[in-house]
Amino acid sequence: MRDILFEYELNPTTWAYLSALLTIGIYFKFGRFWSVRNLDLIGLIVFSPGLLLVFHGVAKVQQGDAQFGQGLVQFGYAWMFVAGGLFIFRLLLDPVMVRRPLLEPNLNAGGLTFTGTALLVFLIANVLAEKPPERLEHKLPTQNAILQSPGCAAFYYVSSFCNKPGPPSERTGARWEYPSTGVQVIISRIVTIVALLALALGMVLIGYRHFGNIQAGVAAASLFLLLPYMGQMTGRIDHMVPAAVLVWAVAAYRRPLPAGLLLGAAGGLIFYPLFLFPLWCSFYWRRGLTRFLIGMALSLLLMVFLLAFLSDSLDSFRAQLRQMFGGTIFSQPTYSGFWRDYAWAVRIPVLAVFAVVSASLGLWPAQKNLGTLLSCSAAVMLGAEYCQGYEGGLYMAWYLPLLILTILRPNLEDRVAQSAVIEGHTTWVARLLARLRRKRPAAAT
Repeated sequence: MRDILFEYELNPTTWAYLSALLTIGIYFKFGRFWSVRNLDLIGLIVFSPGLLLVFHGVAKVQQGDAQFGQGLVQFGYAWMFVAGGLFIFRLLLDPVMVRRPLLEPNLNAGGLTFTGTALLVFLIANVLAEKPPERLEHKLPTQNAILQSPGCAAFYYVSSFCNKPGPPSERTGARWEYPSTGVQVIISRIVTIVALLALALGMVLIGYRHFGNIQAGVAAASLFLLLPYMGQMTGRIDHMVPAAVLVWAVAAYRRPLPAGLLLGAAGGLIFYPLFLFPLWCSFYWRRGLTRFLIGMALSLLLMVFLLAFLSDSLDSFRAQLRQMFGGTIFSQPTYSGFWRDYAWAVRIPVLAVFAVVSASLGLWPAQKNLGTLLSCSAAVMLGAEYCQGYEGGLYMAWYLPLLILTILRPNLEDRVAQSAVIEGHTTWVARLLARLRRKRPAAAT
């Protein structure tokens, strides 16, 4: 790849400028200058300086200027937290924005499809390159994520392949061992590319099936691929895989059982999607709740059985089970990111507020539709960044696809569970209940 693109290099700063210009040129509505859409686009661009500060700060630390570099890193994380806080406020207000005029991008469907496909090809080529351009993911010690992040330990074991292949750091009590370096590279590239393709396809499918406008889906996927974040974090499995699972959970919202399976899988992988439980239960309250709960329970039970199979002792299984359900969220000895210079107890009020807000979404708004599901799910996953002790703020893929779909969505007030969720009469659960009802009269006679 580097032989074909001779001396090709696109550093993060240049990509941030190009991304901002392309975003404004393609999506900015110059005829409605003060529209909410335009403000949302400016907000997405505002994230870029924070990413660049972290990138260059980590580079300074590795070059030996630790004090100055760490200051840049902390300032970058703080910048992203401020920008994220503004978006949380905007997402929580989204359900009351009932007027959603159709504001199509400045580029037609064919141009958007070409742009999105070209971006996808370049990102995949970046993953496949033997010596990819220097990115933030290659500057961060992601092999420590196994010990520093709540969620499934087996998932973080695989996700650490993409950074620095080698033996696991202080990994004990499990049956697995790292394979050879060549196998690690192959696994990480395959998983990353599949997740990236699934993520883009899921966003297009949501636009086509649920927005009734395939151009909106293509525009959302293209905007996501265009952001500077994707240029720096494409190879991070722990970013891309949960994002793809969450997007497909939204894509399957009309079928509660698959949606529950996918949301349970996302919660088992990285823990934080479990805080979406009140919101999604409230959405399915009038139709589909039982199927959603069954799907989510089955998914979590399957992941627990997987941990039991991979563990070589009861103590190891208990430790991994505790990590998967967030029991280690405050017990880690060190952090990397904004919370690095703060005691672990400082995060307790933050997590308490996060839990209260997530629970309150089960009650407000009372009438929930697909638009509410999108915006509030994005708000919860964005709020999880403030609770994440390890690189909290950089896991933007967990919420960016849902945020972008919220920005570009039409009016979805009619997509409520009573009318949108598919009837469950043809499911195996309904058939089983029908058989039980038919047997009761026979037993009584």
